[in-house]
Amino acid sequence: MASRVSDETSTDNVIRLSPRAAQLLHLAAQGLLQRATRKARKADIATTVARMGMLQIDTINVVARSPYMVLFSRLGDYRNEWLDDALAEGHLAEAWAHEASFVPAGEFHYHRDYRLGRAGHWAQKLAERTHAEARKDMDALLERIRSEGPLRASDFEREGPASKGWWGWKPEKKWLEAWFALGELMVLRRERFQRVYDLAGRVTSRWPEQPPAGTLDEAAVRTHFILRSVQALGIARARWIADYFRLKPRVTEAELDPLVAQGALLRVEVDGWGESAYVHAGHAGLLEKAAANALRATRTTLLSPFDPVVWDRARALELFGFEYTIECYTPAPKRRYGYYALPILHRGRLVGRLDAKAHRGAGLFQVLGVWLEDDVVLSPALIEGLASAICECAAWHGTPRVAIEGAQPKGLRTQLKQACAG
Repeated sequence: MASRVSDETSTDNVIRLSPRAAQLLHLAAQGLLQRATRKARKADIATTVARMGMLQIDTINVVARSPYMVLFSRLGDYRNEWLDDALAEGHLAEAWAHEASFVPAGEFHYHRDYRLGRAGHWAQKLAERTHAEARKDMDALLERIRSEGPLRASDFEREGPASKGWWGWKPEKKWLEAWFALGELMVLRRERFQRVYDLAGRVTSRWPEQPPAGTLDEAAVRTHFILRSVQALGIARARWIADYFRLKPRVTEAELDPLVAQGALLRVEVDGWGESAYVHAGHAGLLEKAAANALRATRTTLLSPFDPVVWDRARALELFGFEYTIECYTPAPKRRYGYYALPILHRGRLVGRLDAKAHRGAGLFQVLGVWLEDDVVLSPALIEGLASAICECAAWHGTPRVAIEGAQPKGLRTQLKQACAG
């Protein structure tokens, strides 16, 4: 049961939560507790990204590209082009955040002015080295965009083999990406997921709201990202915070003390954690519900490997007891669960993973394997929830035929096939 205990460092009462309540508070902040009560709308894209603080970009397309999958996990069936529209209409921007990400346009200036983080990031270092080695060519490319307008990498024709490094990109693509990392170019829109680049000032000039003029103080940017990280996470230990926006140096409890004193953060205790946790003041209502055991998780869905819930593998292990590794970078003979196994979220718990492939031309959603965690007990609710999640994902892809080819433990495959068929 939830209770309040006296904090040894303060006269205020500190809310104490169970580990389960902490899990549910995290999922509530991420929008993953329950199925949406209405059909998704176009405006929900920007709202959902704002709730998470960012939407990480990854191009692997075995099931769905990660940003689309992360939105599906929260919104259910929606139209993929809405994400592209949100970018083109200036509600979202692309920036280096956790990694390459969509971010709310209204917060782009924080990413633009985070000089400390950019200075140590691999993309920034690579961009600076590329510019030093190809300054004349990069300047010429920038001048072409200035005179001709927005361009894609495919607008630069080049014959011959691909280059080494930068994923085998041709030089012009490397130069475009370097200017993007250096801030001279931004992504105006995407066409079939290809970036269309334009001068940064021309991109932001089209937005409904202009970013503030001038340059933000580095300390103010860091404070903003600390608060946004805690807000997006719902509940956080100090050592979880830096990873969300790739802050350097790491965040300490001493750094959070002034934010608690100001009332921007609330300090809480979680049974068994042995250290303080923090909740954003904007989530005070959710915290009260968590403390009263009033949060209920009913959603079953599949998560992207790059979902904020699992992208910090150490946090996922500590918070959910879920050990997760994406194996697309692992040689096939050494994989345990498959190339692109998706974590399964069932009623507030990470209960297993599912390896699937969407064959869009054939309308087939191929489930290569399902693996439940050792302590998960098969139940009618679990089978119904998992089958519903598979079928919902398959329908969203336009691959309504579902083939369950493997599942563990014993009996799971037969039950899933029956449930999906029904």
